[in-house]
Amino acid sequence: MDNKTKELVNKGVMLPLMEEFYTIQGEGAHTGTAAYFIRVGGCDVGCHWCDVKESWDANLHPPTHADLIVKNASPYKTIVITGGEPLMWDMQYLTSSLQNQGLQTHIETSGAYPLSGQWNWICLSPKKTKLPLEGIYSEAHELKMIIHNKSDFEFAEQQAAKVSDKCGLYLQPEWSKKELMTPMIVDYVMKNPKWKISLQTHKYLNIP
Repeated sequence: MDNKTKELVNKGVMLPLMEEFYTIQGEGAHTGTAAYFIRVGGCDVGCHWCDVKESWDANLHPPTHADLIVKNASPYKTIVITGGEPLMWDMQYLTSSLQNQGLQTHIETSGAYPLSGQWNWICLSPKKTKLPLEGIYSEAHELKMIIHNKSDFEFAEQQAAKVSDKCGLYLQPEWSKKELMTPMIVDYVMKNPKWKISLQTHKYLNIP
């Protein structure tokens, strides 16, 4: 990567684009909504159960000009920016350009990096391996906690105590443990109805 490209990446004008695709949002508050996904490479949070580990190394994904990304996204309404961990990069240029096109900008983030960009919806999904920065809790519209084992319920409550009252609370079984954890989540939500259940419905539907 030459110095000019590095400078544009640092400014968020170019981003390590892994993939972009139109599908149905499968998780959380907007489950069932048609959405255009922009997956940005780069992540050091290191979830052992991550199903897109190929996104971790940003160097594997070519720096792509944000204007081209916006052009590709422009026919659609709801744009979800995910990763990897998208907040490793400055999201201001991309999201302001998307919003200037009248598009809704959503992000899925661990919150481990400073919040940048203009967002209509922030889905915060904290991970024990690299906790969110304090500033994002008050901004989150949705807290999505992945439940991999019993101890994750306690972690979920610790994180829920930090978000605002406007933030929806979701418990989602980790896919490889769904048979074991889903009944526990059902029981937990029935006893603690401030929570809702999120499922990876796109995987049940066999779509991206």
